[in-house]
Amino acid sequence: MTKIWIKTLAAIILIGLLIAFPKVMGVLNTNIFIGFAIMALFAVSLNLMLGYTGLLSFGHAMFFGLGAYTTALSLKHIDNLPISMALLLGVLGAVVCAVIVSPLLVRLSGTAFSMLTLAFGQLMYIVCLKFREVTGGADGLGGFPVPDLKIPFTGGIDMTDPVNFYYFAITVLGGCILLIWRFTKTPIGSVMISIRDNDNRVDYLGFHVPSVKSLVFIVSGGFAGAAGAIYALFQNMVSTDGVLGLFTSFNPIIMTIIGGVSSFTGPIIGAGLLTILEEFLLRYTDRIALFNGLVLILMIKFAPGGIMGIWDGVYRKWFKRRTLS
Repeated sequence: MTKIWIKTLAAIILIGLLIAFPKVMGVLNTNIFIGFAIMALFAVSLNLMLGYTGLLSFGHAMFFGLGAYTTALSLKHIDNLPISMALLLGVLGAVVCAVIVSPLLVRLSGTAFSMLTLAFGQLMYIVCLKFREVTGGADGLGGFPVPDLKIPFTGGIDMTDPVNFYYFAITVLGGCILLIWRFTKTPIGSVMISIRDNDNRVDYLGFHVPSVKSLVFIVSGGFAGAAGAIYALFQNMVSTDGVLGLFTSFNPIIMTIIGGVSSFTGPIIGAGLLTILEEFLLRYTDRIALFNGLVLILMIKFAPGGIMGIWDGVYRKWFKRRTLS
């Protein structure tokens, strides 16, 4: 009962802090926080494959980018489209892509899976780069309208206002992260972990491993698309390098490894640390990728379990020992 009360109290405090954040920290820090939240969802969606199912994707930006482009294009070409519908179309675009691609990937694992996802990701990048008439090519697609959020009995909420958009984005992104967490607690979540540990044993137990992998791939892609859709609304600009580039695919991998692959909260912590690091480094250099790579190397060398691995070690060594004594 005590643990339930502690978790409830922690949730109330967290919600209170999120509500107060833009009023206390100002517009600049609020925008930085939105960027962190987008990348946190992106990293958590990747970790469904990497941490829970043991599938390393080098092309996860394909879903992020499709979510962003679908949302941007729908707002540009469909008059009076509600913002919620534009968001759903972004998710749908990523899900459709995952459904099409998954049959070619789910029977693979290891290096073969990683390399083929990389190939598909780069294919999507080149397609969007070449179809300038649709995507804007290297110049990107921007200036599309961001409609008001329509709520019954109100005149609508202006989504071009940074504070209003913050509350909208945090609600959507936080809700998506909670849905992913609930998904990991279902029986499918246990099967995913078993596939990561020994997929042959899962197959012997009667589960159809490719079907489970396909489901995880589609769910992961859909939530990455949601992150991309919010990104498009937030930036009001979508470019191939920004949403489909190699760095966009590697970013959530780095965040997940830094935070801890074996933990649900690891990617969120990794996203936070990397966001803080990047905001600090941007004052002095534009070689962000170099420093991100250096941090990744140091973490793999000295803390392969990530930040959460360090915490688990400290917790077992000190807190549990004191409890037992």
